[in-house]
Amino acid sequence: MTQTKTLNLVRAAMFAALTCIATYVIKIPTPGTGGYIHFGDAFVLLSGIVLGPLYGAAAAGIGSALSDIVGGYVFYAPVTLLIKGLAAFAVGFLYRSLAGRIKSDRARSFLGSLTILFIVPLGYFVYEMIIYGPAAAASIPANIIQAASGVIIAFILYPLIKNFINR
Repeated sequence: MTQTKTLNLVRAAMFAALTCIATYVIKIPTPGTGGYIHFGDAFVLLSGIVLGPLYGAAAAGIGSALSDIVGGYVFYAPVTLLIKGLAAFAVGFLYRSLAGRIKSDRARSFLGSLTILFIVPLGYFVYEMIIYGPAAAASIPANIIQAASGVIIAFILYPLIKNFINR
């Protein structure tokens, strides 16, 4: 295994752990949905930015799904793996794709991060529609707030980890 591949795997494991912990430790319950708002989505976004689309997707999906498992939301773990992985993939892809057109790393990270505002609420809505029917619409506002808080927290944390990106 090459040194670069090993470093990428270590970083992915670290981001999976950060995502899991940030999701599990700080929980702000959302009334009426049984869910909660957390800081994990910031690390979902940062995973995509720092690690790129593939490693970022793996780290974000695994970390978020592990948090569901240890937090008692096992029923959501498979869909969380997909949704959060897709969100990290999208932000990582956009962050890298915009490099030729937008020079500011911070602007690219912010623009890429906005994808989570669509992916997370839509992904959980589709899943919950299958399970709960039209009542699934009740969780949309909480999922939008959750995603938006992830964008804001990631935007704040980005300068702190910027040097980590360039290593």
